Amino acid sequence: MNVTMPSLSSVEMIRTNPAHAGTARLSSILPGSQNTNSVQNEKNMGTFESYLVNAVSSMNNQQLDVGRVQEKLITDPDSVDIHDVTTAMAKAQMSLSLAQTVIDRLVTGWNELSTNR
Repeated sequence: MNVTMPSLSSVEMIRTNPAHAGTARLSSILPGSQNTNSVQNEKNMGTFESYLVNAVSSMNNQQLDVGRVQEKLITDPDSVDIHDVTTAMAKAQMSLSLAQTVIDRLVTGWNELSTNR
């Protein structure tokens, strides 16, 4: 018996409750609905892997922006407002802290799932 486990990026969830977040119209994904194009479009929108990669890329870009702004502050102090520097640093610190928290919780959740056989 050959059983293959789906990869993490193939997990798909369909919104069936109006209180849940989602982009598809609720009527188009209810059982018995004839419109399957919107369900297919929702499935193709993105996977967990793509969301994770985009989030890490965004966090990295914020860190790089801080470096650029700091470098510009050192080389040409009159062209940069100090408030822009502190705002960029705060945004980068917040995104890094959020990423660290998410990673810690994912690891904790995975460890709990793996020990609850």
